[in-house]
Amino acid sequence: MKNHISNTATLIFSLLSGLIFGIGLILAGMANPAKVLAFLDVAGLWDPSLGLVMAGAIGVALIAFAIAKRRNLSYLGLSIQLPSNRIIDKRLVLGSMAFGVGWGLAGICPGPAFVLLGTGSGKSIIFVIAMIAGMGLYELFESSGKPGHKNK
Repeated sequence: MKNHISNTATLIFSLLSGLIFGIGLILAGMANPAKVLAFLDVAGLWDPSLGLVMAGAIGVALIAFAIAKRRNLSYLGLSIQLPSNRIIDKRLVLGSMAFGVGWGLAGICPGPAFVLLGTGSGKSIIFVIAMIAGMGLYELFESSGKPGHKNK
């Protein structure tokens, strides 16, 4: 019975976290491609307001990671798995560049894409399809030539 309660609590907390995150993206303007593109247009009509949103998010994340580093279990009793890789390599740099180019062209990144998807925006539908196709291509290239790699 305890496991069932834990699973239910985890699902409820996950749903509430996602809803709060989505509402935050909408209120902050991160789900508005025009606002994002205005933030990225530093040579034109630059709108720096999303920089304040990002600074606030970094502040919250710093506190959350500091707390998580001192714990083995989350408040729901689940194991905490923090990133351990600290190496900046070619894959990371190229992936970051691809993300930045996509963000600059579309004004959408993955989190807000799903928020926009809920609005039925044609641009978000195309973006999410392209994002899923890109993830599939990554898996295809990553698994090719690696013996013992099993697709999930």
